Amino acid sequence: MDLFDKCYAFTRAEEVKAAGLYPYFHPIEENEGPVVRVNGREMIMAGSNNYLGLTAHPEVKAAAIEAIHKYGTGCSGSRYLTGTLDLHNELEERLKKFLNVEAVLLFSTGYQTALGVVSTLASKGDYVICDKENHACIIQAAVLAKGGFAEFVRYKHNDMADLERVLSKIPENVGKFVVSDGVFSVTGEIVNLPEMLTIAKKYGARVMVDDAHSVGVIGEGGRGTASHYGLDGKVDLIMGTFSKTFASLGGYVGGNERAINYLKHTSPAIIFSASPTPASCAATLKALDILEAHPELVDRLILNADKMRHGFSEQGFNIYSSKTAIVPVIVGDVEKALYFWRHLFDAGIFVNTFIPPGVPQNMSMMRTSYMATHEDVHLNKILEVFGEVGKKLGLI
Repeated sequence: MDLFDKCYAFTRAEEVKAAGLYPYFHPIEENEGPVVRVNGREMIMAGSNNYLGLTAHPEVKAAAIEAIHKYGTGCSGSRYLTGTLDLHNELEERLKKFLNVEAVLLFSTGYQTALGVVSTLASKGDYVICDKENHACIIQAAVLAKGGFAEFVRYKHNDMADLERVLSKIPENVGKFVVSDGVFSVTGEIVNLPEMLTIAKKYGARVMVDDAHSVGVIGEGGRGTASHYGLDGKVDLIMGTFSKTFASLGGYVGGNERAINYLKHTSPAIIFSASPTPASCAATLKALDILEAHPELVDRLILNADKMRHGFSEQGFNIYSSKTAIVPVIVGDVEKALYFWRHLFDAGIFVNTFIPPGVPQNMSMMRTSYMATHEDVHLNKILEVFGEVGKKLGLI
């Protein structure tokens, strides 16, 4: 058997391309936040995680350029050796204060953060306990920990009774690590953190929340899931990314100082990976400056998302309801979802199409998400086109 047999047998992408329905890997030529240029024409972006619209902010871009002039384009080493800049230390200190945690450690990507934290902390005999709808990086991190002989179990989505059922069956004398999205990236739902923390404490488990889609979106001044529930300082570890609200690239974990110190000196993702670039750190720092100076951006973001939730519901679409920036519109059938995307794309609306296995069967969706910088003219146009396409395809 040839290792590449599976590669030659995979023809689904080519078939969808031939039908003109391929929704992925479309290159963006210019990006101003709410409006992007694709194939030489302007489109309204309704699928980005650029929640505060800061990737195009002139101060953020200027900070990245200035950092390149001062430090060069890369660090040429890991944090452990020659790759630590004063920018890294400054950003860790700033995030520590912003998130109200004991310590923060930077990673090169958000995905790598999950791998580097979970697989390092959960070792032989320990248990990683995950929500069934956690982001892929957390699931892969748990699988990696399992390769190191940790146990990996899952509980029903955001079901705290099932979490307790799972924890109650785990031996008392082992390490237990509950990991969950704060805001779930597909549906926009918020984890039931208060009950999770109560149950975890009952069974002696540590908790990590992934705030990738929470920071800049929920909580006081956009401080994330713990803040949203008034539980600042109560979560053992909080991880996140710079690729969304912070308009850059990189990741971080914050929380218990001894756990952060342990990760700093033992996680392969830190020791054997090049550190975040100077431009990435500088852009993140400036984005954090703007968020702290203008918390009203968070309010504007949620107002925009609420307008769309209300608008889609009024039209008769089936949506997930939440209090976040993510507003999924359920289409159901895969083929219908691909046609829906094509009609939107042709009409100048850029959205994300989620189909199985990324979502359950018959739950294919247009996963829309919004920015603080969307204006009513953009949002009204999105609603108008969705209404036209929904009627054409018999969804409303």
